[in-house]
Amino acid sequence: MSTDNLAGKVIAVAGASGPAGRATLRRLAAAGATVIGADIDQQRLDAALDSVRTDVRGAKVSGQVIDLLDPQEVHDWADHLEAEHGHVDGLFHLVGGWRGSKTFFDSRIDDWDFLHDTVVRTLQHTSLAFQPALVRSEAGRYAMVSAAAAHKPTAGGAAYAAAKAATEAWTLAMADSFVKETTAGDGTPTAAAAILVIKALVSPEMRAEKPEAKFAGFTDTADLADTLAGLWDRPAAELNGQHLWLTAR
Repeated sequence: MSTDNLAGKVIAVAGASGPAGRATLRRLAAAGATVIGADIDQQRLDAALDSVRTDVRGAKVSGQVIDLLDPQEVHDWADHLEAEHGHVDGLFHLVGGWRGSKTFFDSRIDDWDFLHDTVVRTLQHTSLAFQPALVRSEAGRYAMVSAAAAHKPTAGGAAYAAAKAATEAWTLAMADSFVKETTAGDGTPTAAAAILVIKALVSPEMRAEKPEAKFAGFTDTADLADTLAGLWDRPAAELNGQHLWLTAR
């Protein structure tokens, strides 16, 4: 897919080297956006960027090694991108992680500690760092990936469901900030924060490894990327604070 509907947009992607990140980098670059991916691992990030450059001719894509658990580093990254490009129009938080147990009693608090850092803290740092730039953008968009488990926790998934629920609440607070701080001439917000809800993700590589598996209810990484790229096709007022379900409720 190659269009120019995102030409001129500057979009940052946190968690760029994972399956969702790679698909999103590719989709945004194909739509003409300037895309900056961030990851903790230089080798994985380089591989992701090289893949996009191979697949998308003329891709405007670059990367930065960022420790998302370091708030100052994330703030510096956001400030640098806005200074370099003049504006930042989107930030997608695609940092994942899962921990669980067989029963509720077997739930481990260190699983919560892991998810609190990987899922919650990284989202807090990125949202706080990029919110001012998204307010200043003519059409700022922030999106995170949540899980259906946050709305219907299972006994063994307490830590994961709680972490995702926390990130949803944080994102909704960010959405409220956009209502209060970004307005067009008619008083409607110009920036939006949205929550994409999935059961789990499936990549082409996963399907190739298990061709017999049905992956029922899973969301293809390409479909996730399409949804993210389409956020600018909807008015901010319609999108802001919404749950976009990419699996059955």
